[in-house]
Amino acid sequence: MSVQSAAADVDVDLRQLFASLARNWLRIVLVVLLATGLAFAFASLATRHYKAETQVEIAPRESIYTRPASNNNDTDKPILDEQGVATQVQIISSNEILKQVSQKLGLEKLPEFNEALDMSALSRALVLVGLKSDPMEIPTEERVLKKMHEKLNVYGVEKTRIIAIEFSSEDPKLAAATPDAIAAAYIAGQGAAKLESNSAAADFLAPEIADLQRQVKDAEAKVAAYRAQSDLLMGGNNSVLATQQLSELSSELSKVRANRAAAEATADGVRRALQNGGSLDAVPEVLSSDLIQRLRERQVELRSNIADLSTTLLGNHPRIRALKSQLSDLDAQIRSEAQKIMKGLLMQAETAKARENQLVADVNTLKAASAQAGEQQVDLDALQRDATAKRQQLELYLTNYREAASRQDRNYLPVDARIASKASVPSEAYFPKVGPIVGAAFAASLLIMAIVTLLRELFSGRAMRPASGSRFERIDEVAMPRVAQAPVAKPFLRQEPAVLQDPVVRQELPEPADEADAEPYAAAMPAMAEAPDVVAMPATAATEQTAVEPEPARSTLGEIDIEKAAEKLISSGAARAIFVSPEGDEAAASAILVAREVADAGLRVLLLDLTASGAASRPMLDSGLFPGITNLLASEAQFSDVIHADLYSDCHVIPVGTADPVRAMRAADRLPIIMQSLTTAYDLVVVECGPADAQGIGRLTGDATEVFLSMLEADDEVTQAAVKLIENGYPDLTLVTPLGHEPPGNPVPGRRTAAA
Repeated sequence: MSVQSAAADVDVDLRQLFASLARNWLRIVLVVLLATGLAFAFASLATRHYKAETQVEIAPRESIYTRPASNNNDTDKPILDEQGVATQVQIISSNEILKQVSQKLGLEKLPEFNEALDMSALSRALVLVGLKSDPMEIPTEERVLKKMHEKLNVYGVEKTRIIAIEFSSEDPKLAAATPDAIAAAYIAGQGAAKLESNSAAADFLAPEIADLQRQVKDAEAKVAAYRAQSDLLMGGNNSVLATQQLSELSSELSKVRANRAAAEATADGVRRALQNGGSLDAVPEVLSSDLIQRLRERQVELRSNIADLSTTLLGNHPRIRALKSQLSDLDAQIRSEAQKIMKGLLMQAETAKARENQLVADVNTLKAASAQAGEQQVDLDALQRDATAKRQQLELYLTNYREAASRQDRNYLPVDARIASKASVPSEAYFPKVGPIVGAAFAASLLIMAIVTLLRELFSGRAMRPASGSRFERIDEVAMPRVAQAPVAKPFLRQEPAVLQDPVVRQELPEPADEADAEPYAAAMPAMAEAPDVVAMPATAATEQTAVEPEPARSTLGEIDIEKAAEKLISSGAARAIFVSPEGDEAAASAILVAREVADAGLRVLLLDLTASGAASRPMLDSGLFPGITNLLASEAQFSDVIHADLYSDCHVIPVGTADPVRAMRAADRLPIIMQSLTTAYDLVVVECGPADAQGIGRLTGDATEVFLSMLEADDEVTQAAVKLIENGYPDLTLVTPLGHEPPGNPVPGRRTAAA
């Protein structure tokens, strides 16, 4: 049967589950009170520990008046980021700082930090037996540092540049003094690091400055020598003289060319005016001549006189003719003067052209000189750049050296950290807190005990009930088969088999006891009073009943031996094997032998003994009483307590048990659930029921179940029991006999025992 099938046939009885808390309230209360008391005692007797905290702020301490000029623009930048603060945290908790604090405060002389100073007797005993390392084997400094690291906690406060230094100690004053000393040692170390860095910088800059001064002097000398050698005279605007002259001649050449072009154009205009007989008034150079201006004025005056005389005199009048002759002479003089002006302009153009040719020649000469000077200027610029770079580096080194030297002389090196808050002596111990410890112990112990009680109830199966509508539906009948009030008497056996005559078997299967001794075993079976069909009777009553009832016909069913029965169970894949023994306890040997045979084949097998006298389990266990099925039903044990190993095979067995039969009968309806759990855990569950009937074994059967009838010899009693089982729904009944096999109490050679 699979686990899913088993789970589908049962439900958790929540009422029964949580009722277990009420049933076990006394045990829960006692355990909770004990745990709470122990916690209170621990909290009251534990050594008090005190904790103090010092805060260090990481911030620039340089004054604006003393800050180097190169750093004046960096005031808005944070000096440390998140990783930088984490680095400072590691520096504060470093061994170097802790060593300084330990030496300053003398911690190696305190037993709290040096365990070797005051070892208890228990510690010495543990060291002697090797359960604890000897503190004397560790150097004192290492022991102190280890303890300081355990008590120290350094961390950066989130979203700030504050570093908190926490320290705990048994002495409140020491708890406050230690973090202050650590912070002071850290700040002193940072100052020493700055001083060392400043001294190293000054020592580095001094020879570098001397070397740079020599290099700058050499570079500037090279520039001057090259300029003199190349004749690179500098003109205005810091340019080479040849280049400057070329620029000036180019400008002058442009002006000369412009003047020549203007003179030629003016002369050409005058020539055209003279050749065409046109007016010379439109030529600016003619009008600008003083002589021509005076001639023009005289000409205007003559024309005015001619006009005045023409009013009274005729045109042939001598005076008019004389005036007109003077006017013609004036025109001839003006034209003659214009020709002179034209010739002057032509001469000016010739002069300008000659100057132009001279300038062109000079420009060409200066071009070649300028090109050569440009090439030389490239080399000169390279030398100047080298000299300039070295000069700038020298000036920077000189500035830094002066600053470093001045700070070193004045011993002014502000550290970028300060103690923001000093530790105060704690007045209250942070450990132990009596209230929280006792409350936590109470709540935890109460919760654990409740969980343990509920789990114990679940694992024992007491909180399980058949699911509604399943094949294990609750009925009024009791689950276990009906057994006799006392062991079956020997008159039932017409002939005792040879296997039962062995003294060892007789020792394992005792003789029937009287009714007083057998009554507890009979009462242990849950179906003692509910199945009236299989009640065993004394020998006399049985004789009377036999006389009244007609003698049944002898059985014609064939039987198989133990090996065949085991092979059938293995080949069919049966999960349950129900054995009914009408002849009494002696026939229970069949169930034992079959269970061992199947276990030897490699299957996980468990035998459940439901006989009144324990005839099926006693040959498999040592002498004595063991917890069994009645203890499991009475909730006095769990599965792990009632399952025992067979002494002579790998088979497991659940005996009858030692519990109160009346209490076990109250939980008889849990037997189907127990059977379901066993078939889930084992490959095969063999149940020896004794002289039971079909109604008695009905609650033990399920899927993949084989029913066997154990017999010593085929008498009428066996045949009658077989016929009743077949008629009541077990047509596949199989008869099995143990005859011809060793008694179940003897080890079989070559077979493993449970102890092995």
